[in-house]
Amino acid sequence: MRTYELTCIFRTDEDNFTKGKELVKAEFERHAVKVSKETDMGARELAYEIKKETKGHYYFYEIEVLSEKVAEMDKHFQLETSFLKYLFVRKED
Repeated sequence: MRTYELTCIFRTDEDNFTKGKELVKAEFERHAVKVSKETDMGARELAYEIKKETKGHYYFYEIEVLSEKVAEMDKHFQLETSFLKYLFVRKED
């Protein structure tokens, strides 16, 4: 298993933020992801407009998961509307 960092930018309205967090947790459970750190970074102004939004709610996860599971989660996250952006980054060992 490798360590990854996942940063999500959700829409700022409460419904989409809650829906997005629940979706991430469900995907983590489905793929047996171990969450070692979780940080709510709050709502912030975006550097540029994303999907007609100027603000986003940032959420950070540090996770341990198999590499092939990251690709599966990535495909699933692409279809979700509660995300403005997300990024998986592999942490150096």
